Amino acid sequence: MNYKSFTSILFVVIFSVFTVQAQDVTSNRVQWHGFLTQGYFKTTDNSFFGNSENGSFDLTELGLSGSYRASENILLAGQVLSRNAGEMYDASPSVDFLLADIMLSSSETGKTGVRIGRTKNALGLYNETRDVAFTRPGIVVPEVIYYDKVRNLVLSADGIMFYHDIFTDNGNFSFTAGGGETLVDKNVEIAYLFEDRLGELEPDGVTWLFSGFFTTLDEQFKLGISGALSSMNYTPGTGDFLADGSVDFKYWIASFQYNQEKWSVSAEFMREPVRWNGFGLFFPDNELTAEAYYLQAAFQIKPKVELMFRLEEGFSDKNDRTGEKAAALSGGFLPAHSLYSKILTTGLRWDISPSIMVRAELQFHEGTFILSGRENENRANLVKDWNLISFLASYRF
Repeated sequence: MNYKSFTSILFVVIFSVFTVQAQDVTSNRVQWHGFLTQGYFKTTDNSFFGNSENGSFDLTELGLSGSYRASENILLAGQVLSRNAGEMYDASPSVDFLLADIMLSSSETGKTGVRIGRTKNALGLYNETRDVAFTRPGIVVPEVIYYDKVRNLVLSADGIMFYHDIFTDNGNFSFTAGGGETLVDKNVEIAYLFEDRLGELEPDGVTWLFSGFFTTLDEQFKLGISGALSSMNYTPGTGDFLADGSVDFKYWIASFQYNQEKWSVSAEFMREPVRWNGFGLFFPDNELTAEAYYLQAAFQIKPKVELMFRLEEGFSDKNDRTGEKAAALSGGFLPAHSLYSKILTTGLRWDISPSIMVRAELQFHEGTFILSGRENENRANLVKDWNLISFLASYRF
């Protein structure tokens, strides 16, 4: 199902839900939520969410979601999102998710169901909720794993997703498995083919997705693994020196989280084997494995104030962590420091009220792997060591 079809259906759903809500106000079958988030970024060098060297307000997120409990076993839900994010996303409204959740069986020991439509992918701890600032672990998600520069590639899929939950005396198990078509946009093309090409990179068949998580009954401990298997095909344009080629990747995340009353620790590890094949003489076949991890700790220093620390590292090739081999092969087109990122973050979060939250963060960067090639077209000008200060305010209802 394409974007226009989803948009049309979404407006039909919104109109229908408003109608039902007006007729059935006391049924509690209809729920509405929304959020508005504004960020500010200032970097010493390089561009991050706009022209950040001069200070940038180019992160604005506006979302509206709704759900309708059609019956005991059927839930209809959707969200429309407007997201301005520097040169990467231009605030055009898009369908974040739009689905029918059908519960096939339910008992005291578990439940089984299927979600049909555009579903959020259960990848890692934060992919499903990364658009809502209140549920992010910082102003942005850990960039070495949840790439904002290719956000739409793994955010959601148009297809079908089966889920199965098991309830035990020791905790709950949650499993998902399914597949669908993901969105490949210009950001993805630049990230995987290193520049804006003359042709077009498109999804090649179904992206397969899976996840498995265990959570204790008190939600203190969470452990899981999730992943995606996907392929993209490139069709050359007029005058293109690239041939028909393909990009295949396997993206998986191991996740851990431990929560106490006033503090929490989260850690994730990611690997992504990537293969380029068939692009011709000027873009040789290649295969490498990206690797990344982060460790984050958050402490509630006052009832409404949280202090956060995060260390993260990401490498485009786990066997070339300095980027020097790839830089040499590219003839200097790719600076060595553009192939890895090491980031130290510290920040404060203040929940002014249940509906209003503000954050402030300071980041120290070595390397530029996380940066968008769309915002930083001349990689030769990228500065290896750079710092970032950022602020964010968010409102939800």
